[in-house]
Amino acid sequence: MSGVLKQVLALILSVMLAVPAAAQELGALARFEGGAVTDRWGGAEVQLNLSQGVPWRVFTLTDPNRLVMDFREVQWGEVDPASLTEGDRITSLRMGGYRPGWSRLVAEMAEPMTVSTAQMDTEGATGAAVLLVRLDTADQSSFDAEAGAPRDPRWDLPQAAQVEPLPPRDPGRLRIVLDPGHGGIDPGAERGEVREADLMLTFARELQDVLRRAGGFDVVLTRDGDYFVSLEARVARARDAGADVFISLHADALAEGEARGAAVYTLSDDASDAASAALAERHDRDDLLAGVDLSQSDDRVANVLMSLARLDNAPRSEALARHMLSGIQNAVGRVHKRPMRSAGFSVLKAADIPSVLLEVGFLSTDEDLKNLSDPIWRQGMAAGVRDGLIAWRDEDAALAPLRRN
Repeated sequence: MSGVLKQVLALILSVMLAVPAAAQELGALARFEGGAVTDRWGGAEVQLNLSQGVPWRVFTLTDPNRLVMDFREVQWGEVDPASLTEGDRITSLRMGGYRPGWSRLVAEMAEPMTVSTAQMDTEGATGAAVLLVRLDTADQSSFDAEAGAPRDPRWDLPQAAQVEPLPPRDPGRLRIVLDPGHGGIDPGAERGEVREADLMLTFARELQDVLRRAGGFDVVLTRDGDYFVSLEARVARARDAGADVFISLHADALAEGEARGAAVYTLSDDASDAASAALAERHDRDDLLAGVDLSQSDDRVANVLMSLARLDNAPRSEALARHMLSGIQNAVGRVHKRPMRSAGFSVLKAADIPSVLLEVGFLSTDEDLKNLSDPIWRQGMAAGVRDGLIAWRDEDAALAPLRRN
């Protein structure tokens, strides 16, 4: 750790916690040791007990109304968030990793409430800490006026550089960026003990190995651990890596009806069906629930240029989807009854990169759940994706001279 970074962290501790920086040991994770979320007269109260004091901040966000609490390195353990909620004003809690080294708690509100008190008290002898946040009911306009993530250079440090540097580009190799969906505070779909975030990270690593052994591919993951990555950051990671292809990996669950077999989505302003629209909305909402505001907008010129780039790029994405589905069907014998789909997934909006979202299967279907949990079946699926990429690569190279510059 550089001397400058040490000074910054010490400043965060001294200013935000109002305790001597020397009393904190940043090298060890603070443990969550209990707490409660309760209603009180005129509002609600959140109390968290930690094994030691850590840098923290608290703020509110809208759409939906929610309280967001960030921490430096808190280990949540096996706590069930539902067991902490004892009132009606906080409807749900989510907690987990936000990005490497940072943790987040998100509390959804049944009604707008503003932060009236937020303080952390530490025990001098043991270093144990209690964080207490009190919320007061408010009208929506007052809530909206105070909502928003604070911008503080002492807190919003850039993310650490990737440990594994990107390999140098080889003109004869395709760079594939695999995007394991969800992660950290956002587990994705869940079925019993199976979480979509874990399953897709496992499959992404397996697919990465299959593609590397095939030759002709460099493969990069948008995340290689159980931490949250925003939709915007996933696309940025692909662009920074100089991706030739972007593949987002998911295994969703549908509340109504039965979905079975793999499906591949391409970007469209209009969803191909109601289920596609619901999935796209849920994925974007997961990003909101994690406390990320994607409010950046492009100017008119940039919008026109991006629209033109997408117009040229859309046929390449559609061809990629077709070849992947053909490879998957040959490898595992079955795909969804309507495998080619489209929706407005934000993660597919890189204008200059052929991008698809692969639903490897659906956790809500017993047969798919069995397949997704079987490493031998996943190897077949990975081989199908590989074959589809090889076929697409050869076709795309042949058509390259015909595309306009």
